[in-house]
Amino acid sequence: MTAVEEKREAAIEDLRDFDGVVVAFSGGVDSSVVAALAADALGDRAVACTAKSETLPAAELEDAKRVASEIGIEHEIVSFSELDSDAFVENDDERCYHCRTMRLGEMFETARRLGIETVCDGTNASDPGEGHRPGLQAVEELNAYSPLLEHGITKAEVREIARAYDLSVAEKPSMACLSSRIPTGLEVTESRLDRIERAEALLRTWGFEQFRVRDHDGLARIEVGADELDRALDPEFAAAVRAHLTDIGFDHVTLDLEGYRTGSVSPEEAETDTEASPESGEALDVEPASTEELTRRSED
Repeated sequence: MTAVEEKREAAIEDLRDFDGVVVAFSGGVDSSVVAALAADALGDRAVACTAKSETLPAAELEDAKRVASEIGIEHEIVSFSELDSDAFVENDDERCYHCRTMRLGEMFETARRLGIETVCDGTNASDPGEGHRPGLQAVEELNAYSPLLEHGITKAEVREIARAYDLSVAEKPSMACLSSRIPTGLEVTESRLDRIERAEALLRTWGFEQFRVRDHDGLARIEVGADELDRALDPEFAAAVRAHLTDIGFDHVTLDLEGYRTGSVSPEEAETDTEASPESGEALDVEPASTEELTRRSED
């Protein structure tokens, strides 16, 4: 038995000690592995729960439904709105703390309704120590159980376990909530979230795999993976993305030549692998924009 297999079995054994668990389930690789471990350990006493809100892309919700079905775990979907919280809308350095507190609160409420005491989350052993991660504070304060962290399972090992379970999300790139595309200090609004989601849906349609559309108060800054930059420079794509993004409310559309990286407009992107390096990328205009607009950045 390999070291990773030993960790997996130890996590399953520990989960068997609980009468039941609710897994905070986004459909990403971390929470999917926790859900698979819980289902192995507890059978129908394990429940996956996804919190639906304006910050969760519709495509991600559909992915969560599909992956829960793959695992064979009961799947609850609850609805709430982070926009009801003034502290969240303000979008300061603690936005992820407010968000995670509300989301986990919905998980605990669901657990109480189902007569379950324990809520599990997908924090893994690579997460702590990766810079400013206020969301982890909420996990600690609410006493959620993190089996991946408890057993020292790193992000790379999470993916290995996901492959062993033959989960379709084993290689899925990390996907933070839509509010992470809005620079710190700029209010999170429903209209901004909506145009970001619609913009990213276009990139998904064109086959891009690792990307973000950052909303700098009307200026769209597109980030794609380094290996996809050449495709983003294709004139046909440039014309299509310019037309679509201006149609949905962006004033200017730019492509960031540094490519995709986490945390380039906010201090934390929940469910990401690593913290960002300081933002220093240039931007290539897909539509003319002023120097002031192109250089507008929030502090990391």
